[in-house]
Amino acid sequence: MRYRFLSALFVLSAALLTSQRALPHAIVLNSSPAINAVVTGESVAIHLHFNSRIDHARSKLTLYAPDGTQGNISLSADSPADDLNTEVKALTPGAWRLRWQVLSTDGHITRGDIPFTVR
Repeated sequence: MRYRFLSALFVLSAALLTSQRALPHAIVLNSSPAINAVVTGESVAIHLHFNSRIDHARSKLTLYAPDGTQGNISLSADSPADDLNTEVKALTPGAWRLRWQVLSTDGHITRGDIPFTVR
């Protein structure tokens, strides 16, 4: 009886762990600017490429300025299903941080930060 219980528990645990790994949480595969990049100029093209499709309507980008102020960024309407694209202008020199938040097709929200410096 105990052996059957432990066997069933093992099979159930393995099934749950396997199904969790198969979920396509959206993660950034590459970005421009890259993490800790140094960019020049007042305009910066932003491109985030994810490992899965994302819901653009429920995704957002927030830009944090060197002085700590923040602003939401409008996304390009013609971005591919697994990308977020836009351009920001009038950036002053200093350390900036781009915060992304997306809803992936598995229904989970993922988020992260991309720090970069403007010279």
